[in-house]
Amino acid sequence: MPIVVDVDVMLARRKMSVGTLADLVGITPANLAVLKNGRAKAVRFSTLAALCEVLDCQPGDLLRWEPDEGGDGDRPVAATPER
Repeated sequence: MPIVVDVDVMLARRKMSVGTLADLVGITPANLAVLKNGRAKAVRFSTLAALCEVLDCQPGDLLRWEPDEGGDGDRPVAATPER
């Protein structure tokens, strides 16, 4: 997936454990692990905001885009309107 989650980087910078972050954000450690390991299909803005507040960072510090090596991946192809 071209979206990379860098929660572990911010945890290391803040010298914080996954359990502590989960408690402060209000999510389970298991759900935080799913997000941290890049297996999440979605993240709520309220969760992203809470992560940013607790870690004192911006959303871009936690999420970044990297192109797939094989091309567009799951990206749909837009139809070109005829004129």
